[in-house]
Amino acid sequence: MNFILFIKGSIKLILNGTKTYYAWLFFLLALAVWGGFGYADQLGEGLIKTHMRDSVSWAFYIGNFTFLVGVAAAAIMLVIPAYIYDWKPIKEIVIFGELLAVCAVIMCISFIVVDIGNPLRFWHMLPLLGTMNFPYSMLSWDFFFLSTYLLINLIVVLHLLYSIFYKKEYKRKLVLTLVFISIPMAVGIHTVTAFLYNALPARPFWNSALLAPRFLASAFCSGPAILLILFQILRKITKFEIKDEAIWTIAELMVYAMFVYLFFTITELFKEFYSDTQHILYWKYMLFGIGDNKEIVPYSWSSIIMGCIAFVLFLIPKTRKNFVTLNIGAVLIYASVYVEKGIALIIPGFTPDVLGQIYVYTPSMTEIRTAAMIFSLGSLLFTFLVKVAIAIVFEDYNIDSINQKKQGK
Repeated sequence: MNFILFIKGSIKLILNGTKTYYAWLFFLLALAVWGGFGYADQLGEGLIKTHMRDSVSWAFYIGNFTFLVGVAAAAIMLVIPAYIYDWKPIKEIVIFGELLAVCAVIMCISFIVVDIGNPLRFWHMLPLLGTMNFPYSMLSWDFFFLSTYLLINLIVVLHLLYSIFYKKEYKRKLVLTLVFISIPMAVGIHTVTAFLYNALPARPFWNSALLAPRFLASAFCSGPAILLILFQILRKITKFEIKDEAIWTIAELMVYAMFVYLFFTITELFKEFYSDTQHILYWKYMLFGIGDNKEIVPYSWSSIIMGCIAFVLFLIPKTRKNFVTLNIGAVLIYASVYVEKGIALIIPGFTPDVLGQIYVYTPSMTEIRTAAMIFSLGSLLFTFLVKVAIAIVFEDYNIDSINQKKQGK
């Protein structure tokens, strides 16, 4: 009964808001509907509506999936200092990192569903119900880690909000146990995602032992970059207060992750170009093009340049603690990782194909619209969750305030 009252109160919070809030919801819903019609075309005619073919069988959907796995994993950047070291400035905002992780995992699973074509095939991913080909299928391992990580974060968030709503102490032992489990799970979801690529021996571009740590390092850049912008927006439009110290600490942690990522990338480039084997062909296609085929070269270099500029802006304390340059750096690192995961990671792995042919892939409008649908619905869910969390945690929306309103009536 108490939980039902909690849910009802949360729904009331979601339905009430300012004109700006409703305008934002309308925009996301309109975008979701526009994207939904694109996905309906794919359901009706099949994956032929995409530009994926035998030569490039992974593309825009898997690129977004890989990127969002990193965003979900980045929650531990806040979880560790908040729960393990009990650092108050971060502990006050860690719940938003967990909410972002929940929404990111749901979007990850959504991109798997649209990529497999017929969504009815998804039941094979479900334990005991489908044919997961477990433990041999890396995708089944990936889904196991993603669903477990989603469940852990969801339980922690709901328990914390439920406890605050009823003005009770949260069960510290339960939360800490789940947090300790979530840390290796966060590492696991991106590691297993990297293993999806590593497990394809016919794709030498991905056959690197550094792929998994590179994935993790980039994740600890892109996810916090979103949170840095989000925190600044929230404290301007709500009663949500966050100390500058917490923002600058997150930015400093991102510097270490960016350094590790750049170091791993440089060592990978050295190995490939110094050895100069035939497998360097894929790196050459990505960075310089092959003949007249230079389609992804601008994207690859733009990702590198944006990442390096962001690293410099975050490395220098003066620019890291200036909100203008901090925000520029956050946007640049987000864009850099998104381009790298969406284009510079996948397309060169398939180009040239096993017959030496070059298939020039560009996302179809169907793929773009379907991705827009998933991102807009994910953003809508995140908006609802953040609105509820802010009201309960920072605006004294609880069982006492509800009872007082009832008595006032």
